[in-house]
Amino acid sequence: SCPGHPEYRYTAGVETTTGPLGQGVANSVGMAMASKWYAQTFNKPGFELFSYDVYAMCGDGCMQEGLSSEAASLAGHHKLDNLCWIWDNNQITIEGNTSWSTSEDIPTRFLAYGWNVLRVGDAND
Repeated sequence: SCPGHPEYRYTAGVETTTGPLGQGVANSVGMAMASKWYAQTFNKPGFELFSYDVYAMCGDGCMQEGLSSEAASLAGHHKLDNLCWIWDNNQITIEGNTSWSTSEDIPTRFLAYGWNVLRVGDAND
């Protein structure tokens, strides 16, 4: 079980802790870019030191932040195939239902950025 706001050092597998909405997904883009740079700089034939993937959990509030749009666009531009965002599209933010504040088609926006978008019909099954 993972807490709603997992903290580095207290939750296994959590490598960083970030602040306000959008910062975590932007941080993940930097980590994915660093992985690519490390691999290009230090990996040698038959001796692969760096090949890690980066996963980030994000909610509806994160997707509404401008920072996450810019980070997603940058990730798409650089074709970061080692980055995966898992978006909990439950149509809720701290203020209430997302229909109160947004009407955009977020998956289509990510397709425009060049992301591979997969839709899960029932995350519980």
